[in-house]
Amino acid sequence: MYATLTYKGQVTVPKAIRDALNLKPGDRLDFFLEQNGEMRVTATTAPVTDLKGMVPKPASPASLDDMDRAILRASARNQ
Repeated sequence: MYATLTYKGQVTVPKAIRDALNLKPGDRLDFFLEQNGEMRVTATTAPVTDLKGMVPKPASPASLDDMDRAILRASARNQ
């Protein structure tokens, strides 16, 4: 499959690719240039707000001291 770059720098994503990735108008595509010179394109179709609720809310909020202790414990494990 191929696409042609317009003079404005635009490319139309082929329909077969749009269908396979379930792309809709307004969806984002992320472009990555690999070290070997190849380009990788990733569809980013879901807004970050869709992540809300994936992690349960804690029973009580953590204090700053609790967070500092957790960071120190984790950093000690990673050394």
